[in-house]
Amino acid sequence: MGTYQWLSPEVVKILVAFFLSFLIGLEREEHKATAEHYAFGGVRTFPLIGLVGYSIALLSGTQIMPLMLGFLVIGSFLLLSYWRKLSASGDTAGVTSEISGLVTFLVGALASYGHLWTATFLTVASLLLLELKGALEKLPTRIPSDEILTFAKFLLLTAVVLPIVPREEFGRFHISPFKTWLIVVAVSTISYASYVAQKLTKGRGGVLLAGFLGGAYSSTVTTVALSRRAKTAERPHLFSAAILMASGAMYLRLLALLALFNRPLASTLLPSFLVLGGLAIAVSWFWSHKPDATSAAAQPGIEPGNPLELTTAFVFALVFVTMLVATQLAVTHLGKAGLNALAAIMGIVDVDPFVMGMTQATGTVIPLRVAAAAIVVAASSNNLVKGIYAYSFGDKKTGLQSFWLLAGLAAVGLIPLIWL
Repeated sequence: MGTYQWLSPEVVKILVAFFLSFLIGLEREEHKATAEHYAFGGVRTFPLIGLVGYSIALLSGTQIMPLMLGFLVIGSFLLLSYWRKLSASGDTAGVTSEISGLVTFLVGALASYGHLWTATFLTVASLLLLELKGALEKLPTRIPSDEILTFAKFLLLTAVVLPIVPREEFGRFHISPFKTWLIVVAVSTISYASYVAQKLTKGRGGVLLAGFLGGAYSSTVTTVALSRRAKTAERPHLFSAAILMASGAMYLRLLALLALFNRPLASTLLPSFLVLGGLAIAVSWFWSHKPDATSAAAQPGIEPGNPLELTTAFVFALVFVTMLVATQLAVTHLGKAGLNALAAIMGIVDVDPFVMGMTQATGTVIPLRVAAAAIVVAASSNNLVKGIYAYSFGDKKTGLQSFWLLAGLAAVGLIPLIWL
């Protein structure tokens, strides 16, 4: 029988409260030793506060009022301590130790009520915030304000909007607002992850890495950006290889989205898309090592745009719903040929809404292999269009190389139609 089993629950809880409070006090004792002015508390005071919180919670039982009064009393003592600190050190005085005292009181109370995990989490989070003071204070200088706003938009899309969207299906086409917004969130999450990776690796990793990460974000946008950058770089092999790399990453991104929303469809396309993505990446790596007229180092020159603009999210949702309706109408009235024609047209603009529409219609309106074939057509159409973009926006050498590489990938990408 383990030690924990023969100890009574009250003994375990009070030991946890004391130990966690002691850890906070130990950290504050180290701070106190290096402080130039008065500093509140240390290795004795904080465990006492934790034990007070434990005892008041134990005596209060289910009554919240005594616990609140105890919290106010401790808060009053901490307020007096902060007033003294202000008198000693002026406006430079911080309130971290006093707030830590309030947290310690709550840790003791939570342990008394048996919420040991919550008490432990509060302690660990407090220790990290206290110990990482230097690194945390430098974050505002390292992270621009617009990046914080971008992350706030990500939280708005995922944690605020998604839970309140209706889950019912509406109309003859069975449109579900929740599924629609969930797809918006999934696409935005993958795009945002690539966006963050591009920001973190900016200026490092080279043009090929920029092409791969850009392909996970938007292979079409990356193709246009790299083509424009290639005009002044004079590295046609390198930049055309990076453009092909972006299309290879596109196949992997589509697989990830398919796996999230329709596993049978993802399983059907898994071998084909893995081979196509791997082939594009391997060829781009080989092509990038072919010598160019100049051997100067080339900077990626890609500045990814914010993928979490709310307008963009709503437009994507609208396009997705439109594609879902158009897909069902095409299958009903035009059959497989009409669906493939729609897939080829959508490849000119953006394949994501069409592919996501396929995940929702497959198995109900559209047979599995028919949907898989349509996605293959859309991806190849998109590759061919990107080749035209590269030829239009890039210099002559880069444009021609990119066009033929992407046209070749588009042709090879249609081979799975033989068995689909």
